Amino acid sequence: MRRKRLRKSSGRAIERRPPVTDRLEAQFAFLNEADQLKSVLRATTLVDGSRPENSGEHSWHLALYALVLADQAGPGVDINRVIRMLLIHDLVEIDVGDVPIHSANGQAHASAETQAAEAMAADRIFGLLPNDLRDDLRILWEEFEAAETPDARFAKSLDRVQPVMANLMSGGGTWTTYNVTYDQLETRVGSKIAKGAPGLWEWVKVKVRPWFG
Repeated sequence: MRRKRLRKSSGRAIERRPPVTDRLEAQFAFLNEADQLKSVLRATTLVDGSRPENSGEHSWHLALYALVLADQAGPGVDINRVIRMLLIHDLVEIDVGDVPIHSANGQAHASAETQAAEAMAADRIFGLLPNDLRDDLRILWEEFEAAETPDARFAKSLDRVQPVMANLMSGGGTWTTYNVTYDQLETRVGSKIAKGAPGLWEWVKVKVRPWFG
C-alpha cells in the first residue's frame, strides 16, 4: 500500500508512517501463530474422503454450522458467542495436535494427560494476546471445554456432529479406522450432541444407524 506523503513548507517530502504499538504487535503475534492451525491434520477426512481435514478448516466449518443450524439451538443460546467459541476451540491443537475421540478405545480424548497438555497450550497461545483479549478468549475457551452453559453445550454438539457427517459422507472414515460400534458412537458422540441439540441428533442418528448394520 502506498504511504501517504506530507510536504513541508520547504517543499521536502516526509513520510507518514502507520503507528506501531505494543498492542498491535501482540495481536498480530497471536494471529500469525493461529495460522499454524491450518497445518494440524485431523483423523477426519473431507466429506469426499480425498484427504485429511486440517483443524483450521474444521474450525471454519463449525462456525458455518453454527450460522446455518442456529434454529437447532435451545432457548437463550447466543449464536454469536457460539461462533466465537468454535473459531478458537481447537487453537490448542497447534501444540497438542488432534486427539481423535475414538482413539485409544475412546480414552485419549478426555484423559488427564490431554487436558493438562491443552491447558498448557492455552496458556502459551492466548498469552500472546494483550491482557484483555487474553482473558476474554481464555475464559471463552474454558467455557467451551466445560460444556456447562447453553452456548457451550450447543457449540460442543456441533463439534461432535460435524465429524459424524464427514464420516457418513466419506464411507466410514474414523469409524472404520478405529472399529467403532454404533453403541460407542451413541455414548461418545450422540449423547453429547443430544445435550445441546436434541433435535439434531434425532435427525442424524436416522442417517447414521444403517451404516452400522
